[in-house]
Amino acid sequence: MSDKENNSMPEEAQKQENLIDNTAENAIDNQEENTQEPLNNEENSNENTLADTKDTSTAPTAEKNAQQEVDEALAEDSEDEEANLRHEIEMKDYHSLTMNELIKELTELVKTNKILAIREHVAEIKAEFEAKYEEEFEQKKEDFLEEGGNIIDFHYYSPTKKKFDTIYFDYKEKRNNYYEQLKQNLNENLKVRLAIIEELKGMIGVGADMNSNFQQFKELQERWKKAGPVPRNQYNDIWRTYHHHVEHFYDFLHLDREFRDLDFKHNLDQKLKIIARAEELAEEKDTNRAFRELQMLHKMWKEEVGPVAKEYREDIWEKFSTATKKIHENRQAFFSELDKAREDNLAIKQELIEKIDAIASNEITNHSQAQQLIRDMESLRESFFKSGKVPQKNNQETWTQFKEAVRKFNRNKNAFYKNLKKEQQENLKRKLDLILIAEENKDSEDFETVTPVMKKIQNDWKKIGYVPRKDSDKIWKRFKEACNHYFDRVHAVRNEENKEELKAFEDKKELLDKAKDIKLTGDHQEDLKIIKQQIEAWKNIGRVPYNKRYIEGKFNKALDALFNQLDIDRKQAEMLKYENRLETLDKNDNVREIEKEEFFLRKKISETKADINQLENNLQFFSNVDENNPLVRDVHKNIKKHQEQLETWKAKLKKIKAL
Repeated sequence: MSDKENNSMPEEAQKQENLIDNTAENAIDNQEENTQEPLNNEENSNENTLADTKDTSTAPTAEKNAQQEVDEALAEDSEDEEANLRHEIEMKDYHSLTMNELIKELTELVKTNKILAIREHVAEIKAEFEAKYEEEFEQKKEDFLEEGGNIIDFHYYSPTKKKFDTIYFDYKEKRNNYYEQLKQNLNENLKVRLAIIEELKGMIGVGADMNSNFQQFKELQERWKKAGPVPRNQYNDIWRTYHHHVEHFYDFLHLDREFRDLDFKHNLDQKLKIIARAEELAEEKDTNRAFRELQMLHKMWKEEVGPVAKEYREDIWEKFSTATKKIHENRQAFFSELDKAREDNLAIKQELIEKIDAIASNEITNHSQAQQLIRDMESLRESFFKSGKVPQKNNQETWTQFKEAVRKFNRNKNAFYKNLKKEQQENLKRKLDLILIAEENKDSEDFETVTPVMKKIQNDWKKIGYVPRKDSDKIWKRFKEACNHYFDRVHAVRNEENKEELKAFEDKKELLDKAKDIKLTGDHQEDLKIIKQQIEAWKNIGRVPYNKRYIEGKFNKALDALFNQLDIDRKQAEMLKYENRLETLDKNDNVREIEKEEFFLRKKISETKADINQLENNLQFFSNVDENNPLVRDVHKNIKKHQEQLETWKAKLKKIKAL
């Protein structure tokens, strides 16, 4: 708006009270944040601030000229004297933050800053939080439905959402209290300014002393500057009204050119300085900073510096407007570059969506694969939010594609785990059956029969797959307690038995050492008696632990050494040792071992007979050969050896059958 345009005034017949009524009710409403804003993850951030002087929902357009932009920004900032504080707060990339990080940012903003200064920050944080919460909510709902739930029964409680709502409620309460007080102040200031205008109007045409009149005018100007903010939607109108009457007052001062010309000259100097600074700002690289300072220059032009002589008004206004337009164009170029950068972000997000969609198309076949895909999805999701904003025209479409790709994956994942749960329920039933067996046998005294059963069900348990997590610990505790109860009893009994067996082992080890040191006398009968005494003493000691039965073989070797010193029939020596073994089997009352020994003897008898038959058949090939032939003699010798072994095996079988 040029100074010369100030001559075009609205009707002065408009009453002050009407002006107040038209502004008071709506001034604060325009400030209120729209709490029902769409869940939009790609809304503008820094460029949507009041400092940037755009409408908060759209970027600057070609239809808005530079001066309109400045006027709107100045009117909005002028509504509150602390509005400029918002420029000191960094507008972060809230889009890339998690819900918990957004809560942290909101808490800090509300705690440490003026309410009006954080309005745009809170709006941005709220939009981002709601978008992320909506995504989480939809995912939980899909999970619930995939598991067979009914939509009317779905309820989702989020401690994170509750925490955010609590902090946001605190912000709204402070904001509402602030606006209530601000509303009163704005209306009071409006009344004060309208009263000043009336006083100014009353001074025009009064035939008082010109010097006194001018001093009174200066006092009015100072009062105007200190009158405080008014509602933004009336800022420009009330300024034009005031400025119109100021110029009218200066026209009245033609009666005393000295006062008027001095003030005109001072005002011209001030406005030329403002123009010079504006032209410097046109070269400023930081376009936001340049525009904010331009706002202050326009405010000084309007509110602090009075009019100039008519012959300069149009020229200086054109210069100021040209600088303003250049700064405006710089901002438009900045936003264009910003859109180009956001086009790059769009390409990145589209690539991420394609990767998410590719993962969502994979067939999930096992839990390990599903967990890896979940980790991959979370990584891509995080990258999506950290990749920056996209152009606003592509925002909704991109967000929709992202959510659909994520939901597609969630449906596949949920379907897999739904089938997995069926399998886990079957596994649960099988494990419960094993628990029943364990609990039914845990107090059994039939250790020989039950121990193999208990070991088998333990192996079977390991082969059964996963069960539902909520049941896993509980059923394992039951199974473990039953098995431990049984095997603790088995070990307790065996430990008691082992005491005697360990003592028997120590005694036999001592006897073995003595047997190795025996020196026979050479008297056959006396020596045989000594050996038999050793065998009898060995038998009387009793059974040793299973893992120490190797000592039996060592004792037999010691006996062999003694028998070799005697001129005793081989069969007799073998039967003396065998009687010792039979005594051990009989004492142990181990039917199974006796049966195995009998089977072994029968098998050896059968094998020995077959060997003898084969050797006798071989002799037929030597029917015409002399009996003294070495080969024939070896065959006869071998047959005799096998016949002696056969007699020994038969004697052993007879002994074991007698048990």
